[in-house]
Amino acid sequence: MCGIVGYVGKQEAVPILLDGLRRLEYRGYDSAGIAVLQGGKVEVRRSVGKLADLERALAGRRLTGTIGVGHTRWATHGKPSEQNAHPHRSDGCVLVHNGIIENYLPLKQQLLKDGYRFESETDTEVVAHLIGRYLRQGRTLAEAVRTAAKDIRGSYAIAAVCESEPDHLVAARSGCPLVVGWTEGIGLVASDVMAMLAHTRDVTYLEEGDVTVVTAAGVTITDAEGRPVTRATTRVTWDAAAAEKNGYPHFMLKEIHEQPQAILDTLRGRYTYETGEADLPDIGLTPEQFAEVGRIWIVACGTSWHAGLVGKYLFEEMIRTPVQVDIGSEFRYRDPLVNKDDLFITISQSGETADTLAAAREAKRRGARVVSIVNVVGSTLARESDGVLYTRCGPEIGVASTKAFTAQLAALYLLALHLARVRGVLNANDGRVWLDRFVALPTLVEQILKREPEIAAIAKRYHEKRNFLYLGRGINYPIALEGALKLKEISYIHAEGYAAGEMKHGPIALIDQDMPVVVLAPRDRLHEKTVGNLMEVKARNAPVIALVSEGEQNLGQMADSVFTIPEVPALLTPILFAVVLQLLAYHIAMLRGTDVDQPRNLAKSVTVE
Repeated sequence: MCGIVGYVGKQEAVPILLDGLRRLEYRGYDSAGIAVLQGGKVEVRRSVGKLADLERALAGRRLTGTIGVGHTRWATHGKPSEQNAHPHRSDGCVLVHNGIIENYLPLKQQLLKDGYRFESETDTEVVAHLIGRYLRQGRTLAEAVRTAAKDIRGSYAIAAVCESEPDHLVAARSGCPLVVGWTEGIGLVASDVMAMLAHTRDVTYLEEGDVTVVTAAGVTITDAEGRPVTRATTRVTWDAAAAEKNGYPHFMLKEIHEQPQAILDTLRGRYTYETGEADLPDIGLTPEQFAEVGRIWIVACGTSWHAGLVGKYLFEEMIRTPVQVDIGSEFRYRDPLVNKDDLFITISQSGETADTLAAAREAKRRGARVVSIVNVVGSTLARESDGVLYTRCGPEIGVASTKAFTAQLAALYLLALHLARVRGVLNANDGRVWLDRFVALPTLVEQILKREPEIAAIAKRYHEKRNFLYLGRGINYPIALEGALKLKEISYIHAEGYAAGEMKHGPIALIDQDMPVVVLAPRDRLHEKTVGNLMEVKARNAPVIALVSEGEQNLGQMADSVFTIPEVPALLTPILFAVVLQLLAYHIAMLRGTDVDQPRNLAKSVTVE
């Protein structure tokens, strides 16, 4: 969940480490630190707060050296403080760590008995002392890291340097992402490729249990047992400039406006219009295998789970096959009835979400075929799945997901079409009709974005309210959940999403003149039902914000605020509604003065439980 950067080379390490950490700020953090080997000794600087606070700490005590590690931390074990910030040190070794050490308490108790002193409340310091203990026994740094990894239970990405090996940067991973980059005379490790794109676009993603030694001369990788291994090199095709704001006040707003392109890129080159088919070369299953699928599972977390819920309605209507949708953290701790003829779809922007990754591994263990929808090429989930459908978003920096979500929906549309065609539910003409609808989506989203001032005016009217209710039916029930999530993520307003038909079963007790109710009411087969729900809300004096299809007359007269979307088939309304609700949340948050890109307590990629 945090940022790791490591560097070894001939240049001064501090500017490179700080630049790498700056490129990882979007992940969210509450403290930061760096360590450099200076004159053969480890020197550490740490600070609570943002990188500007760390830079002030560095200004008073200058660091020089050509090898070091840096870290941005979200507090897990121990409150935000200088003592709890990374790096941590022991016996001439200093390290940074992402992840959670589940058995840190018994390990700490044993280390205390062995005479080790602890200066922090973190689980990470346990790892530092374990490595230090093995260094005392004469092991190399790589051997000490590998041996310590066998003692710990949990997840980790580690980068370490040591006074006894001043030219070696050692890194290891299990359960948390870590990537290695090397170019002439420069070696880098990081938790995200963003940190190293200023130096190289050729990167290697470490796999489970890998330990790497990085020097200015090159990179070597071994597995958990110390056996040399070769890992593929991936070329990052997008440039670091793609992560710049390009004149927008926030990354989130920039990414909202990038959605037409993200949807277009996800669809582009992945269909054959003449046959009405989706063309998915990396999907990993043959048409015959897709035709044999008995049941479909979709597992994800957070916003990606909402995309999965949309997928359920989409697949069951287009494919006529039962779909089970699970939250990753729930799926992994029950005994699910996954069969060998099941299709298991996982969705994750980062491809590193811990609970989703664990669910995919469990499904594979039970014999199911796993297909993943991810954004990050070469991510763990992509590598471990039977097939992958990349969303082609480029980097998404804002913590609250926007373009990744709508691109996931676009990918689900393609996958639904592919399944419907190979299973014979749709013929070629049906497929062409759906493709015509899909390729129109980017233009329709553009039309909504041009009307942003209308949404900003609605936000201004309601931004001081403390509670919101979002109501949707059918395929737009998940969009009600997503709209409420966006609002609470970035504005800190309490919001709930509900199936509109369930409103009478509890939430109606909360409705009064101080609770705006956002109603998603497209002109579909459930339209009259939704109108009935809106009338129940109005009868209790609640302000109603209605999102309706163009040409709607009745709801426009009953609601307090109205926004129309282009009229499209019901299955395509989720993308259009989602964009409206993203903008509504953004402008409410702006008016309330919150940190839109880095909301409190949130991290971009949840790589631990």
